[in-house]
This record gives sequence, C-alpha cells and structure tokens, in this order.
Amino acid sequence: MSAPNAISCDKLARIIGTPRTPILLDVRSEDDFMADPRLLPGATRVDDQALADLAAQLGNQPTIAVCQAGHRRSQGTAAWLRAEGCVSEYLEDGFEAWRAAGLPLIDPAKLPQRDAQGRTVWVTRSRPKIDRIACPWLIRRFLDPRAVFLFVAPAEVTAVAERYNGTPFDIEDVFWSHRETLCTFDVLLAEFGLTIPALDRLATIVRGADTARLDLAPEAAGLLAASLGLSRMYSDDLEQLKAGMLLYDAFYRWARDASEETHNWPTNTPKAER
Repeated sequence: MSAPNAISCDKLARIIGTPRTPILLDVRSEDDFMADPRLLPGATRVDDQALADLAAQLGNQPTIAVCQAGHRRSQGTAAWLRAEGCVSEYLEDGFEAWRAAGLPLIDPAKLPQRDAQGRTVWVTRSRPKIDRIACPWLIRRFLDPRAVFLFVAPAEVTAVAERYNGTPFDIEDVFWSHRETLCTFDVLLAEFGLTIPALDRLATIVRGADTARLDLAPEAAGLLAASLGLSRMYSDDLEQLKAGMLLYDAFYRWARDASEETHNWPTNTPKAER
C-alpha cells in the first residue's frame, strides 16, 4: 500500500493521458537529470527551492512531485505545496521506479522553446479537421498540458510562428508535418518515443482518417465523420479544439481499455404470460 500522499507508478500510469492528470513536477537534482534527461510525459522541470512562487502560480491545480527515488526532494516539494494550500502528492520510489517499470519517458530536448509563462506555442492552419485536432490533443495530454495553439490563415503560419516564437506544424516544408505515408500525429509519437500501445492504435485510426485510407482501421471512418461534423458545428477553431479534446479522450480510452469489448442490445423483454 502506498504511503500517505504518495502515488504508485502503476496508478500514475493509468492517469497520464487523461483529463484527470495532475501537473507533474520534476524536482530531480541537476546531476540526476543530466544522467538521464528524459521526463515523465507532460512533466516540467521546477526548482524545489522556489516553491512559494510556484504555489502562487498553481492555484488549485493538483500536482505530483517526482525526484530520483521518491525521498526528500519530492516528499519535501509535495509537503511544502500542501502547506501553501495546494493539493500535492509525490511519486512513490520516484523516477528510478518509473524507468525500471519500462513506463513511457520523453526527450524534452525535442520540445519547442517555452514562452515567459513556461508554455510551448504551436501554430497551424485554421479550420482544422483531423491531424490539427489530434496533434494538439497529443501535445496537451502527453507533452505540455499548458501548450498554446494558434490557428491562422495557411499563408501566414510560418510568419506568425517566427513573430511569436512558435512552432509551425502540419504544413508543408516544416519539421512537424507529414512524412511519406505518416501524418503529423505519427511523427510526434516517433520523435518523442511515445511507444504506448493505445497511442499506436489511435495513430492508425488518425492516419486512416487523415489520409483517406479508411481501410487502415474500421474506426477511421467514424473518426472522419465525427471530425467533419465538429468542423461544421464550430466556426471558432479554439471552440472546436475544446470539443475535439473530448472526442480524442474517448478514442484513447477506447483504445486503451475497451477495444475488445463488444456491445449488443439484449431485449430482456419479459415473455408474455400464457
């Protein structure tokens, strides 16, 4: 049983990628971080000597602190944040246990530069359909929960990205875009090393829907239909993204937990008495 205010690796692994994921704070020492500079999906490096300022920024958002082995740094961080009125836990046995369990880690060096508020900024074409909703979902759920997305006219994507230190995606001739038969969602998974079976399954569905290869997965046609429906329901791209986040949350949980489940409609109608 986990200690008070601790969360096990198994339990955290079930939460990551869902809307319920707390903010993950990597408080490992610089030496430990340099020895393995990967992060848990969505985690941010923070200074555990500046927690009063951090607490003010967090508001009521729950957090989980992660240090090398789940000792003084993470337990102290969680305790300090709780003393400041925040909800906070620490990862039991720390980064070492997470890594030993073979759970997903990402290379933060591949993340774009963050803005003054610690957010990555991404720029793409307006009127998104599939990839330009799927990619923001993936980024917010597994890379940067606070990521900002700017939807602009296609001809202005690169210029806006340069002006606001953003990263262009899902347009021609940029790093984060289609490659041969892969769509941008696939590229993000490959570059960040997110080898999670449910994401692999979802990627096939996204690729099929986004590249008109509906034969790749039976669910691709359903994702295409839902995506086109959302694009007709919302004229504001950010409102559409908000609705699309729920759509991809559902597809991800299906791919992770329910892909083998079938559904029938038993009538259960009582037989008429004779």
